[in-house]
Amino acid sequence: MQKNEGTPLFWFETSNSVCIRHQFQPDGHLSVILVDDSRPLYQKLAGSFMNKFFPSGYPFSVNEGYLRYTQFRAVQHVTSAAMSVLSTQSLLIAAGLRPTPAQATAVSWILKDGMQHVGKIICSNWGARMDSEPKRWRLLADVLYDLGMGLEVLSPLCPHLFLEMAGLGNFAKGMAVVAARATRLPIYSSFAKEGNLSDLFAKGEAFSTLCNVVGIGIGIRLASTICASMQGKLVICPLLSAIHIYSVSEEMRATPINTLNPQRIAMIVTDFLKAGIVSSPADLRYKENLLFPVRLKEDAGNEKFLLNRGDKCIDMVLKQDASGEDALRGWLVAAFAAQIEGSSHELSASVLQDAYDKMNGVFPVFLKELQSKGWHTDRFLDGTGSRFTF
Repeated sequence: MQKNEGTPLFWFETSNSVCIRHQFQPDGHLSVILVDDSRPLYQKLAGSFMNKFFPSGYPFSVNEGYLRYTQFRAVQHVTSAAMSVLSTQSLLIAAGLRPTPAQATAVSWILKDGMQHVGKIICSNWGARMDSEPKRWRLLADVLYDLGMGLEVLSPLCPHLFLEMAGLGNFAKGMAVVAARATRLPIYSSFAKEGNLSDLFAKGEAFSTLCNVVGIGIGIRLASTICASMQGKLVICPLLSAIHIYSVSEEMRATPINTLNPQRIAMIVTDFLKAGIVSSPADLRYKENLLFPVRLKEDAGNEKFLLNRGDKCIDMVLKQDASGEDALRGWLVAAFAAQIEGSSHELSASVLQDAYDKMNGVFPVFLKELQSKGWHTDRFLDGTGSRFTF
């Protein structure tokens, strides 16, 4: 490092094959100049790729699981884009046209109106549920999207139903677009480790665009060769769809969502009672059930929750201004009460009091450990979008 009177502060960072000069300009800006780079060409290309498509400071600036998420995201976008070309080609054939693969990619923009807008409006009503279960809804979005493209691919088999099949296909795709966009931010947020959400979002979208371009190229090639006939499409499209859905499910399993919802609280409390440990978002990501998540029947003194013994479970009602910490307290009381009561269906006042006292004894340490593991305990996303007042 060197600083002379009247000259800006500068320093060099060197490694085995790279030398970089850093210098503060008089206006306060930091300039970075590559002085020497003796790396092989493939390493330079890999470094350039990482700088363009991965967040600054990777892998230290993101949470665990980001690389696996990105790998399967690449496969997802490539297969989805390839299927899109094939489905649009099938629609044009069903309409009586014989398009070239290039025409299929251009006309795909025309078929996004009409029923697709209806699907978007209907799906927007479930926004609160998407906040609670973003991974489940992201998977559902891609299932709907593949269903829509499947209808488009099959449209040449019944050209007299062209408008109906194209309309239903775009309706499903419209719902898929809303669900995918609504869940994008919670998923990116779970990987943002240093407040770098904007950088992570920008690099992630750039990577998605690159994969889509590759997928379109593969789709054009398939449309010109194997999938030029309907028989070829009936073989290749289900295969692409299976790879696509599997990739999305692996993406979601790798995503460590750190907000509290019924399913995640249930798993946290279960691990705490059985093993005395507080699980982190990364610990639970592969345990979450993406298809059938655990739910409460209803979400509604001094506490902001009410408990009631049902036939098969203990119901909890949260107050309107209840936070994630209130939900955790109620869930712990219910778990301790069930543990004390055993198989009895009568939730007596003494059992509740014992469970409540037990909860108060462990809750400060339990909460502190949760927050140290990265959980956001200030809110509880129940997925209903409504609360009760009492």
